[in-house]
Amino acid sequence: MDEGHEMYEMQFPAPDVGPKNGGLTMVVALQGYADAGLAVAGSAGHLIDALDHRPLVNFNNDELVDYRSRRPAVTMVGDAVADCAELELSLQVVRDNAGKPFLLLSGPEPDLRWDAFSQAVADLVERFDVRRTVSLYSAPMTVPHTRPLGIIAHGNDREMLAGHRTWGQRVTVPGAASLRIELELNRRGRTTCGFTAQVPHYVAASDYPLAALRLLEAVADAGDLEFPLTALERESDKVAELLAEQARESEEVAGIVRMLEHQHDEEERRRSTLESNPLVRADGSMPSADELGAEFERFLATQIAAPERDDEPTSGSPAESVDSGLENTHDSDAADATDATDITDDAIESDGTTVTDDETDTDGPDDSDGDDGDGDGGRRPRRPWFRF
Repeated sequence: MDEGHEMYEMQFPAPDVGPKNGGLTMVVALQGYADAGLAVAGSAGHLIDALDHRPLVNFNNDELVDYRSRRPAVTMVGDAVADCAELELSLQVVRDNAGKPFLLLSGPEPDLRWDAFSQAVADLVERFDVRRTVSLYSAPMTVPHTRPLGIIAHGNDREMLAGHRTWGQRVTVPGAASLRIELELNRRGRTTCGFTAQVPHYVAASDYPLAALRLLEAVADAGDLEFPLTALERESDKVAELLAEQARESEEVAGIVRMLEHQHDEEERRRSTLESNPLVRADGSMPSADELGAEFERFLATQIAAPERDDEPTSGSPAESVDSGLENTHDSDAADATDATDITDDAIESDGTTVTDDETDTDGPDDSDGDDGDGDGGRRPRRPWFRF
């Protein structure tokens, strides 16, 4: 080991991390929080078992782990203590199927010193010029195993989230060391994202390899990596067969699955309807009342500034056009009604203001004189009108 640190030690000699060209991805898979179906632990374990890896940084357990909250297994042989399981929290260099390196931060989630831990991880991200950090989570959901397992994405890079369903609103969740790392990296202007697998709640306490499979597929897509996933696919098929057999043997289980299927399908239809709404953004959020008002004002401004149409009179001022067009339109109530719908963009001054009758009819008598003859005195004042 080399380069002593209060919280971690660098491996010496350090393994080759690759050129610092900004293309490195770091995967964060800390065990202990939001790990329904053991998907996070299964993802990290699969990568370590299936790919070439070398330790880069080992974190100090005595600084970060409360052993009483996660007591390691102890093996006794005869009358003597023979072995104690190691809790290994480390950062490793892993190479995918094509030999492309990426970093994997895995092991037990720290119980202590989250601020110092997240700052240390962020320092390592900057040291090795990590381009993106991808954190893994899995949560129990009221979804059936007979429907495609969903992945919910979040992050500060919209391009990375493309093609994934997002939370789309303000949510509050319990804190985690991985989320604290994301927050610290956000503050430093680093690219981060997280993927949460939606695990059926009735298998959340069991090993559910389909969740690990879907998480690793999302990581491979985000980091442009190639993972060997055939073993996970086979394990996922076996678990699916066991669940199907259990549903066939128990009408109670089958009834619960059918209820969840109906609920899931109704939610998908509702979401599809919302997503087809032109007011709904790509992330599922809707514009506020102020945003809608501002957009409406911009639309009206474009209508006011639009050039005159070819079939409109071009001689004289807009006000004169209004006066000449209204000269003989007050003989009856029907004429008044027609006139109210014939005021077009001609009633707009060149400076963009809307002209009412009081402004254009400067030569006629005042409305207050009670004239009900052919003059303008009996004309009702009209409101500004816009054509859409």
